[in-house]
Amino acid sequence: MTTTADTSTLHTDGVLRPHDEPGRRETLLPPPHIQNHAANLTVLPDGALACVWFSGTQEGVADISVWFSRLDPGADTWTTPQQLSDDNTRSEQNPVLYVHGGDEVWLMWTSQHAGNQDTARVQRRISLDGGRSFGPTHTLIPATDEAGVFIRQPPVKLRSGRLLLPIFYCVRVPGEKWVGNRDYSAVLLSDDGGATWSEVAVPESTGCVHMNIGRLSDGTLVALFRSRWADAIYRSVSTDDGQSWSAPQPTELPNNNSSIQFVVLPEDRLALVFNHSSAADATARRLSLYDEIDDDGIADGPAPDGAAPVVVDTGERTAFWGAPRAPMTLAFSDDGGLTWPWRRTIEDGDGYCLSNNSRDALNRELSYPSICCDGDRLHVAFTRFRQAIEYVALEPDWLRGATP
Repeated sequence: MTTTADTSTLHTDGVLRPHDEPGRRETLLPPPHIQNHAANLTVLPDGALACVWFSGTQEGVADISVWFSRLDPGADTWTTPQQLSDDNTRSEQNPVLYVHGGDEVWLMWTSQHAGNQDTARVQRRISLDGGRSFGPTHTLIPATDEAGVFIRQPPVKLRSGRLLLPIFYCVRVPGEKWVGNRDYSAVLLSDDGGATWSEVAVPESTGCVHMNIGRLSDGTLVALFRSRWADAIYRSVSTDDGQSWSAPQPTELPNNNSSIQFVVLPEDRLALVFNHSSAADATARRLSLYDEIDDDGIADGPAPDGAAPVVVDTGERTAFWGAPRAPMTLAFSDDGGLTWPWRRTIEDGDGYCLSNNSRDALNRELSYPSICCDGDRLHVAFTRFRQAIEYVALEPDWLRGATP
């Protein structure tokens, strides 16, 4: 797909079209509003592929809400998006879908006041008909007195029936706006189908967020993390069904303080989608993710130009915002995420993200990927310039082009 910064010249009708590269088809899902971000893919009980994301004026503004579209089995067109959340006082973000069993599907998302992630809570709606309709909204995980709570990845069900829901806390600092310097990860465990939950903190995980858990055939749980420091993707493991976790360690792959996701394929091969970039690739730096909005909405004045990427020594590490959010890369690991020798670029660009502004087509990020497997095909969805969600279907012919 062309890397033009304006999606108005591209097809946004949700119709799958062949790509120049053999074994690849793609489309842009119909955008409900000017900004679209944070896609999550799930295969529904009837075999349809579902995508949820958030859409509105701009991330952090109170008109941001959750939207849903599906690609039915055998179809080549995504359905018209349907709005699934409607709190017009809060920014509703990071939706995920989870098939709990049978036709029961959970929709979960975060809900925060303006750009204050330290006020976030996790909301949920439950479908009992395979995602055709959803029940009323309720709060699944409230914010605490010390932090907001966030999700980005869906729960994982183990063979024992135990549920693992990875979360991260956005720690509140009195007198300061949230920027993410003290965020850390934890896992919620349930052995009764989600009726009750206990919590396990991930040790030494400050700066590690968006925890993504996968289960290997021997029962080992592997987790990969986004890094607030924009240095590397981090990795942790559990060998006791999530009851305890190793301290996250950096992998050989870079991270730009943006989201990642992986899926476990047959024979324990991991397929990961991410931006192959880090703070080392940055030419400028933002103050925070929400430096263009205030508590009343979009702030007056131009978008920030960024500042030289120099960290002032305050005695603690600081979150790095503004590292390029591109290219969109697919990588494979055959050793549980220790090494990633096979890689291929899905989409390239400069990844400019010093502004979240979609109205004036200032943002050019290719970010926040989601991946799932359906037989020998991989499905990938990601943010395209915060204007639309791009969906790519990758067949074995294309996947064989991944090289060391």
